[in-house]
Amino acid sequence: MRINGTVSVVIPLLNEKENLKELYPRLKKVLEETGDDYEIIFVDDGSTDGSLDVLKSFSSQDPKVKIISFRKNFGKATALHYGFKAANGDVIITMDADLQDMPEEIPTLLKKLEEGYDLVSGWKFDRKDGFIKRFSSKIFNSITSFVSGVKLHDFNCGLKAYRKETLKELELYGELHRFIPLLVNWKGFKVGEVKVNHAPRKYGESKFGGERFLRGFFDLLTVTLLTKYTHKPLHLFGLLGLLLSTGGFVINLYLTILWFSGKFIGHRPLLMLGILLMIIGIQFIFFGLLAELVVFSTRGKEYPIVKEKIGF
Repeated sequence: MRINGTVSVVIPLLNEKENLKELYPRLKKVLEETGDDYEIIFVDDGSTDGSLDVLKSFSSQDPKVKIISFRKNFGKATALHYGFKAANGDVIITMDADLQDMPEEIPTLLKKLEEGYDLVSGWKFDRKDGFIKRFSSKIFNSITSFVSGVKLHDFNCGLKAYRKETLKELELYGELHRFIPLLVNWKGFKVGEVKVNHAPRKYGESKFGGERFLRGFFDLLTVTLLTKYTHKPLHLFGLLGLLLSTGGFVINLYLTILWFSGKFIGHRPLLMLGILLMIIGIQFIFFGLLAELVVFSTRGKEYPIVKEKIGF
């Protein structure tokens, strides 16, 4: 599927030595068959199994292979962030290096992208993972779709195709790579989805762990704030503060009426609740004002996490 431009394939990886040996020739074959110019950017996220040596062997023989190597493991979101910054393509493809994302599906993504989408996410319709991973993923996708309003079946599929302009100024950290469709949709870009084949893992171990549930939950809250209240955080914290303060005021007004009618209220827990709600409400409002000031602050400098770049 020709796009009449350059294709950049960004592949973050951690300890995928054996998978890389099979992935690279398959990926190269697919990209050459598209007829477009291309580059392959591997982002080694602190591998310790010799993956970097394998990548260097590819780069020494193929000038289209480029490598970004981190000093230690910083996470997939950071790896994608640096890969996106280095990519020169008009279209950027992302995929995992574990061979579960099949490079043969790239033409399918490109074809869907040409229908007018800015981002096309793969949907692992027949997923080749264990029950726990499939079940937890289904819950995550359902909750994320409900909260965000972006109707996708598989937010976290590694196989995605982007037009380059969708990734400008996209800041990724933590687990935010799982929410890229939300962040892109928030900027007004058109997000689509297409079914892709999925393969079982042949070599190595999955990086999936139970701790991702908790991180994913907090990052969903982060994305909700980023996409709905980035420019006006006071709209969120001020509303919460107003509701709490109003609730406290109503409670204290009720108790005040009782006091004027001659009833003793000093021993009532309701009095403490009313005062507490008013204090917390006022604090939320001031917190929102402080957040408004933070919005106008400048971003900090990035840490020098890249150990070396090869092929650039």
